[in-house]
Amino acid sequence: MAAASRRTSPDPQLRERQAKLHAAFDADFPFYSAKCLHIRTKAGEILPFTLNKAQQYIHERAEQQLRDRGYIRIILLKGRQQGASTYIEGRFMWKVSRRRGVKAFILTHEQAATDNLFEMTERYHEYLPTMVKPRIGTSNAKELSFVDLNSAYKIGTAGNRGAGRSSTLQYLHGSEVAFWPHAEEHAAGLMQAIPKGADAVGTEIFLESTANGIGNYFHEQWVKAEKGESDFEAVFVPWYWDPGYRLDREITLDDEELEHAQLYGLDMQQMAWRREKIAELGKELFKQEYPVTPEEAFRAAADAAFIDGNLIARARKNRVDPFGAPLLGVDVARFGDDATTFAFREGRKVHWVKRRLKYSTMDTVGEVIQLHRQVRFKRIFVDVIGVGAGVVDRLRELGLGNIVVAVNSSERALDDKRWHNKRTEMWGELLEWLKDEPVQIPDSDSLAGDIGAVQYKFDSNGRYQLEKKEDMKKRLLRSPDEGDAVALTFAEPVPMGDGAISYEPGEEDFLMGGEYYEPEYD
Repeated sequence: MAAASRRTSPDPQLRERQAKLHAAFDADFPFYSAKCLHIRTKAGEILPFTLNKAQQYIHERAEQQLRDRGYIRIILLKGRQQGASTYIEGRFMWKVSRRRGVKAFILTHEQAATDNLFEMTERYHEYLPTMVKPRIGTSNAKELSFVDLNSAYKIGTAGNRGAGRSSTLQYLHGSEVAFWPHAEEHAAGLMQAIPKGADAVGTEIFLESTANGIGNYFHEQWVKAEKGESDFEAVFVPWYWDPGYRLDREITLDDEELEHAQLYGLDMQQMAWRREKIAELGKELFKQEYPVTPEEAFRAAADAAFIDGNLIARARKNRVDPFGAPLLGVDVARFGDDATTFAFREGRKVHWVKRRLKYSTMDTVGEVIQLHRQVRFKRIFVDVIGVGAGVVDRLRELGLGNIVVAVNSSERALDDKRWHNKRTEMWGELLEWLKDEPVQIPDSDSLAGDIGAVQYKFDSNGRYQLEKKEDMKKRLLRSPDEGDAVALTFAEPVPMGDGAISYEPGEEDFLMGGEYYEPEYD
């Protein structure tokens, strides 16, 4: 951190101790916050700011990104009042009060929030120890500037469309972004205020919010981040990390509560608090305001979800040994913003799901070849709707015809009395597989979000009918590529010893590399 003007003692020994203390403050925000910053607790006490579990987690993710990239881009989904804004404002005070020529800007969703966050900022400065307290130049309801540093801390409300546009910023905090009016317009202007390229080093952007349904700007950015399609990293904080969300009351858990407590490791005090909050808000609003998973926070019309979130959560936590035919599902991108996705399942375990953006047909073929060299699949299931047929044709030309299966997801289901079409049937098999515990899927928010977001209805013949990808895109702004790739591995049953190409070293064609590869799982 660049040195700022700091008050020092004429005593050489004291100056040396102060220099060491300043170095510690610069290097370690949790140390700085505990020694220099004060917060008002929910009980109204003014106490030193010691990071709680959620804040420590956010800090670790931010610092790791800073080490890896040189800058921070985080989109944060969390429950109500878990201290995210307290952490970000404290972090920005740390930066702005100890560096020259930098500016922080905070944009909130409403005036009351603006007032609260600026009051927090002023309190941070008011209680700073003398040795780290910069002189104030400007102080009003929207700005706190430090005259000796030429640094400033500004705040605005999203109702003002021009908020934050005119400045060059190093630090940006978007607060409750899901509730911003004109969110796309605000974001476009603010992002232009942050330096890019080589000048982005040291800059920090935090976009945080509780969920506010799907299809809005925040949800769109969250989905892009968790799928690796933006510069932002998706960070989620569950409600039960908050030490204050507990109630000392004797209760008896019903079957649903008992399963929930076991699944997420919640104690009786947390479950008592949860029960009371659900009675106050209703179950669906509670899930949005105090989620345990990202998919729960965003899920709309949860009763219409095809696969229950608890099944997904258990499969993410399970650890099982793979035993079964190694299968590859390939969901080939049909549209410009979709991703070609590969999923490897072996019996009760999905080892990995890989997403590839803007892949051509030949790119997809090359990836399948490389993956097959590593794993030696018994079957490779490729969705042939759209450009997938070209992938199948080329793979067959390369000698993989007896393991490549062309899957038309719109065709008639094998059990057409139960399922509307083949795609619904594959997802139905995935659902039954998840129910037949224990099974394991990767501990991935994006995969869980895909699997948990798909809805269904009954067709005119009383059969299950899965939501179309096109309708998913209207709600989620993209299709569930990862879920579809996993579902493809259920296109047909494959016995363990059935039908794999059995190469010996040296017998493979030139694309296969002439060498046997042991499996290498991510």
